[in-house]
Amino acid sequence: MNEVNDLEILLTRARGGDDGALGQLLEQYRPYLMLLARLQIGRHIQGKADGADVVQETFLEAARHFSQFRGGTEAELTAWLRQILSTRLSHLVRHYFGTQARDVRLERTLENDLDQSSRAIDRSLVAVQSSPSQRASNREQAVLLSNALNDLPEDYREVLVLRHLEGLTFPQIAERMGRTVDSVEKLWLRGLTSLRRSFGQNE
Repeated sequence: MNEVNDLEILLTRARGGDDGALGQLLEQYRPYLMLLARLQIGRHIQGKADGADVVQETFLEAARHFSQFRGGTEAELTAWLRQILSTRLSHLVRHYFGTQARDVRLERTLENDLDQSSRAIDRSLVAVQSSPSQRASNREQAVLLSNALNDLPEDYREVLVLRHLEGLTFPQIAERMGRTVDSVEKLWLRGLTSLRRSFGQNE
């Protein structure tokens, strides 16, 4: 049974009130949401918050309101989860800046930023894949890449995220990580090779 069918089964069971299936379903998207949260927290409040907490709040909110989800595809589910994440992030930003009033413009900005970040992850997947993947065509590409990144050693993952998703130069990454430029370039190459291998093994 392939991953697409597994997700469909979990979605059907979750709709039927199976809390265990809902938990398993949401967990499929933790690396994806963690990556999005990291990018937005870094952009809006200079990384001075824990993305794991925001993602956990997103899951709690999704579980409470899952009966309101009307979609049937992974694309619809990820869009719904991104919308919840953007609301949680807007609360965090308001808290950080000491603003209690709801700011619709901020929420819309965050929704747009999350969509753009998700598309940026998609583009990164295209860059790392050595050949077209049927698996990628059947799943949300940003989710696949996030999961694959999550499986890499931390240093590999960090260099790839900083380089491809945050757009830093190798000297900037070296400064951020407290390493030499040469060591960062080697980590990047090893990380890229590992990422490509992970997709090659799963085609």
